[in-house]
Amino acid sequence: MPTLFDPLTVGALALPNRVVMAPLTRNRAPRAIPQPRTALYYAQRASAGLLISEATAISHQGQGYADVPGLYAPEQLEGWRRVTEAVHAAGGRIVVQLWHVGRISHTDLQPDGQAPVAPSAIRAASKTYLVDASGEGRFVETSEPRALDAAELPGIVDDYRRAARAAIDAGFDGVEVHAANGYLIDQFLRSGSNHRDDAYGGAIAHRARFLEEVMAAVVEEIGGDRTGIRISPVTPANDAHDPEPQPLFEHVARRLGPMGLAFVHVVEGATGGDRDHRQGEAAFDYAALRQAYAEAGGRGAWIVNNGYDRAMAQAAIKSGRADAVAFGRAFIANPDLVRRLREDAPLNPPDQATFYGGGDHGYTDYPALAG
Repeated sequence: MPTLFDPLTVGALALPNRVVMAPLTRNRAPRAIPQPRTALYYAQRASAGLLISEATAISHQGQGYADVPGLYAPEQLEGWRRVTEAVHAAGGRIVVQLWHVGRISHTDLQPDGQAPVAPSAIRAASKTYLVDASGEGRFVETSEPRALDAAELPGIVDDYRRAARAAIDAGFDGVEVHAANGYLIDQFLRSGSNHRDDAYGGAIAHRARFLEEVMAAVVEEIGGDRTGIRISPVTPANDAHDPEPQPLFEHVARRLGPMGLAFVHVVEGATGGDRDHRQGEAAFDYAALRQAYAEAGGRGAWIVNNGYDRAMAQAAIKSGRADAVAFGRAFIANPDLVRRLREDAPLNPPDQATFYGGGDHGYTDYPALAG
């Protein structure tokens, strides 16, 4: 029986263990440029089987929060190159999460103060994060978006393609396409945010078209064995909702199956909240989701996420329900989380006041175990 600490092949990557660091937004990249402290932060956590970077915008239009990194300008790529070099020097493996926030943005963050874009012109009941001229951060309501014209979508798909290539050029071992948590791809998927009546709206197959086009472009550019995807079938994050998530995401899984992906990363329940959260009347069947993926030819590693502790993670791996487990907040406060899990050692508590924005405190100064 496999354990959390056994090696695992994930596409082109050989992982020494099955502990994955989940993507964690930290708002410490002024002008969307990763800083030297970012390289230290990830290198400290390089004992993870796989590091998934914080969500990283594929374009200026894709930006939705202050001081989050990008992957579309030379100085951003140089910042990320320092990160990947530091991680590799520490013996780690790292992929970048490709992000377009869609309507979860604000005019202050968009090119020329334009409205954010979305499948439909429906404002999200959500907030974003801005930093004022004094450097103080605050959460504010998202701006009213405009609906994307179908003619604009190939350009956004190409932004994903270019970002994937840029990631490899910057030294990343692969990418994770962010299709979860109510951001642009997820907005197209869900009927609550997609009221289109063209080839990208209405029926499930139409709402999934944009996701398929993005994934096909990224796979063509860098290979399926270096490409993963993150989905969150029932999360209400960022006003994401659909009354029939089971048929929707089983369709998505079947379309992903033939793509030869390295992994599928599934947020179970409400992101950062109730693992038993449901949308619609029935509880979501994650086993059926994985079965749909496998029956369609999917062989990528199945990574589960959301509120796992050591015992839950071990049980998921031992039972075969998952191939790897992603941990979020535990990695913020415990750079040596793999060792602590292996030894069943106490965990440092995270300081929530330092999650978003700031400097080294609450970022690179959490202590590791002695010895």
